[in-house]
Amino acid sequence: MVGEEMTTPALHGIKIADFSRVLAGPYATMLLADLGAEVTKVERPGSGDQTRSWGPPFDQKGRATYFQSVNRNKTSVSLELGDEADMLKARELILASEIVVENFGPGGMKRFGLDFESLSKEKPSLIYCSITGFGDSEAAQSLPGYDMLIQGMSGLMSITGEPSKGGTKVGVALIDVIAGLHATTGILAALHAREQSGVGQEVKINLFSSALSAMVNQSGTFVAAGVVAEALGNDHPSIVPYGVFHSADRDFIIAVGNDHQFQALLEAIGLERDDRFATNQMRVENRKILTARLNEIFASKPSEHWIALLTASKIPVGPINRIDEAFALAERLGLNPTVEIANSKSVANPIHLSKSPLAYRLPPPELH
Repeated sequence: MVGEEMTTPALHGIKIADFSRVLAGPYATMLLADLGAEVTKVERPGSGDQTRSWGPPFDQKGRATYFQSVNRNKTSVSLELGDEADMLKARELILASEIVVENFGPGGMKRFGLDFESLSKEKPSLIYCSITGFGDSEAAQSLPGYDMLIQGMSGLMSITGEPSKGGTKVGVALIDVIAGLHATTGILAALHAREQSGVGQEVKINLFSSALSAMVNQSGTFVAAGVVAEALGNDHPSIVPYGVFHSADRDFIIAVGNDHQFQALLEAIGLERDDRFATNQMRVENRKILTARLNEIFASKPSEHWIALLTASKIPVGPINRIDEAFALAERLGLNPTVEIANSKSVANPIHLSKSPLAYRLPPPELH
């Protein structure tokens, strides 16, 4: 009824057959499971998902924390798709589900007759999400879809790190995560479309396109203006001062986004106005001069002093936290950043729905 409080998760009753491995697919299906979907993870007998053996680190029970981080709220079944009996079980699982997620590579599931074209004839309402490295063209089929390769081949590494280092990867498999988010978005859109038409569809996601999209202004600059971005370390290509600065003890971050904030910065630290820094464009052109002058001032006192001073002036500023410090901050902010299910700890889902609460029901599954 209109106005009635909802107490069940948003995707309650939705069944997902999860044939994905490693990160992009499992991350997507975990997010959907947190939202209430019933996810059955299909794994290879004996070894399971590769990430079950990716360690150290391991948790207190000897389980690889990599696997644990993206597989809560799922059950697991071991099936050898090359075995006819197991293949038929996989087919039954899919036909009993609303959604399939797989990352077997171009044509990988077709070898077993478990591809979208085959299954949608029998179940037209099926939503089928395929995640690949570079798409499914003939030219793409021989390219291995590993996150670090995508980071390098997409151009992301060329704009990350210090200019003299020759390319640096992001400190996490970011493109896998972004592709997983795109997969989640595509699946939810397909679910909504099915509500209107009653017909499912295929959702195709590839890591390479996800990377190009995720570079937003950097890739957009090339497309719109033909400008090829380069690595600037911690500096922003279009905004100054916006980066890492050096105090007497540890580095910290200032993110000045407009002229008003820059004027407040000058007043807070006692730096006289200089016409060379009057506008953001001029500050970008005189980046080195301004950065050197700021670092000379900041070197006189510890970072805590500057963070407190600039925060009081409403200037975006903050420390470079370690991960443990970041979680401590999240706790202080009341963000409840972790969850525990049956003695298994993981990072909380960041989505909050006011009427459809997330559900943390199951710890990551053991291999059966």
